[in-house]
Amino acid sequence: MSEHADDQVIELIDVEKIYRVGTEIVRALRGVSLSIAENEYVAIMGPSGSGKSTMMNILGCLDIPSLGKYLLGGKDVSKLSQSRLARIRGTKIGFVFQTFELLPRTTALKNVQLPMMYALARHKKQRAMAALERVNLADRAAHRPNQLSGGQKQRVAIARALAQEPDIILADEPTGNLDSKTGEEIMDVFDTLHSEGQTIIVVTHEEEIAARCRRVIRLRDGSIASDERHEPADQDTRGPGVRAGAGSESPRVAVS
Repeated sequence: MSEHADDQVIELIDVEKIYRVGTEIVRALRGVSLSIAENEYVAIMGPSGSGKSTMMNILGCLDIPSLGKYLLGGKDVSKLSQSRLARIRGTKIGFVFQTFELLPRTTALKNVQLPMMYALARHKKQRAMAALERVNLADRAAHRPNQLSGGQKQRVAIARALAQEPDIILADEPTGNLDSKTGEEIMDVFDTLHSEGQTIIVVTHEEEIAARCRRVIRLRDGSIASDERHEPADQDTRGPGVRAGAGSESPRVAVS
């Protein structure tokens, strides 16, 4: 259980995920229990076959447990229909993917607006531009993905996640397609968002990326092998700040 039990965003209770592959039964997750509180900055790690991708899909409401419960913001989402899970994904969870997932013929601004098109969000254009400003990319709003560097594409993807004002940002190998310097710049963006109060979960296989987080959960054979909190490597010890929109202007993220 989290030491911040009064402000839990996520709670998994004895979660199992079981697949049938031909005649074989595969237990991808085996009775996993954990809590993640508001403003935690968590890395989930594990070798191939450890269950980290399955856990990411469940945390992101892309899949549901076979057994056990998943409480998101105190609500049990483990047995919801696909349509209700889609609504939750559109409002509660901001996704950042390794491959950016940007529409190639669409501007950065419209890519950021896209998830809001399927929700009842107001002031979509203004919110999208504000999200681009938060990652210091407002001057690239009219650029298409082929006019952007890899790091800029990933910052557009982060802005797209932020525009939904999600409870959680869930990043799947967010530096996997980037060189090490650009990857560090993307992690600088996440560091700043965390300092503003954002809850962030990073799924990664890179130790240096996990070292930037404040908590590292390691999976092995579908179970939690370790769950450790630490001060991030080469970072200061800033406490949680105020989330953007809560009465103060968010600082821009200064990366090149």
